[in-house]
Amino acid sequence: MASTPKRITRRKRTWRERSLTAPTMGKTGTAKPAAPGAPRIDHEGNEQKALVLWLYGEWQRGSEVGQAYPVTYHVPNGGQRNKKTAADLKRQGVKAGVSDLVVMEARGGLFGLYLELKATPPRHAAIAPSQRDWLALADERGYGAVLARGLEEARAVLREYMALPPTRVVGAVRRIESGTDWRE
Repeated sequence: MASTPKRITRRKRTWRERSLTAPTMGKTGTAKPAAPGAPRIDHEGNEQKALVLWLYGEWQRGSEVGQAYPVTYHVPNGGQRNKKTAADLKRQGVKAGVSDLVVMEARGGLFGLYLELKATPPRHAAIAPSQRDWLALADERGYGAVLARGLEEARAVLREYMALPPTRVVGAVRRIESGTDWRE
């Protein structure tokens, strides 16, 4: 009769170990060394996750900057894709250079905020010409357009933007009549 293989149980990871900055843990509870040829660490992506997590926490606390959380979204333009997926997305309207985060909240006479986030120096990448062009386009059209190098700079940008007075609409708000009415 064959014996049943022993089941390996891992200890439950603490909150700190599961946090964004903790290394992946091995079976022994120690940090795994980076394997040769391992994928590169996405410092910019990790900082963006930390920014959104911080914004969520501020929203839970009811702070002024936290009011941006429900109206902030990420445009998933970056990343590696195969050629077919890239072509399909391009036909669906994906544009090169679109900023990482958009805050759909009109403040300080601006219609909203486009935030391009780069990792904290020295791990930051250069801003691509298409990203610079997109920020210029947003700026020309009345949006806040900001490049933030690192988590702390991005937090400062969001604090400053959300401290601005709400943009007021003067006159009647016009509604688009074409399309299907989604309002109940």
